[in-house]
Amino acid sequence: MSDAGEFGQNEAMVRQGFWRKARQTLGRVPFTEDAVAAFYCATDSATPMPIRATLLGALAYFVLPFDAIPDLLLGLGFTDDAAVLLAAFTAARMHITEAHRERARTWLFRQKAA
Repeated sequence: MSDAGEFGQNEAMVRQGFWRKARQTLGRVPFTEDAVAAFYCATDSATPMPIRATLLGALAYFVLPFDAIPDLLLGLGFTDDAAVLLAAFTAARMHITEAHRERARTWLFRQKAA
């Protein structure tokens, strides 16, 4: 598969399943705010394409229902997701802006208030 094809596939998967997964993990994992900020960065056209591709790949892994350690395993289920996302966050840290983080905090606040 071409890089463009993989990018498009990851983007479609993330756009389709990210918000459901973020709501499911709300309060269960410590990295939900970071994941939401990463989503906003990955879908921001001002973000350089290699950073968008890295974040979308990591977010696609997060969204996948089946991964190396099933998310249903209490205490361990999100450790692989956290490791993949942490690597992507580290690579993208200079591109995840305060505006992305503020949008993430606003989304989290609205979810908790609902």
